[in-house]
Amino acid sequence: MKAQDVMTSNPACCNPSSTVQEAALLMVDNDCGQIPVVDDSGALVGVVTDRDIACRCVAKGNSSDQRVEEVMTSSPVTVTADVSVDECCTKMEDNQVRRLPVVDNEGKCCGIVAQADIARSAAKKETGDLVREVSEASSEPASAGCC
Repeated sequence: MKAQDVMTSNPACCNPSSTVQEAALLMVDNDCGQIPVVDDSGALVGVVTDRDIACRCVAKGNSSDQRVEEVMTSSPVTVTADVSVDECCTKMEDNQVRRLPVVDNEGKCCGIVAQADIARSAAKKETGDLVREVSEASSEPASAGCC
């Protein structure tokens, strides 16, 4: 099974100049915890997570009018639609992330693979292993997220 078989296609996106409030509203409207941040051409330039907003905006007492580019995670870990779900799991585990933006050959965001997407298609043991590996504390900083 491949990423394209489990991903959420055409996710809601924002741009770097969007406000944190706009990104948070997209999360509410789309029932998700991560919004891809794309430039005017649709190329992925980062992601903003609910945790980014909590740690980099709210906890610091900043306004919800703060720009997404100030709180987003730059250079997120990504996959392409043709990679296997097993490779998605490995990337999530290695980088301790719960969601992976899916990009096309031009670097444009075309989907998101979340732990929940994998859980719906995988066996219970595989899902448990993935959640445990992503959630384990690491001695190295994660490549995405804020805290």
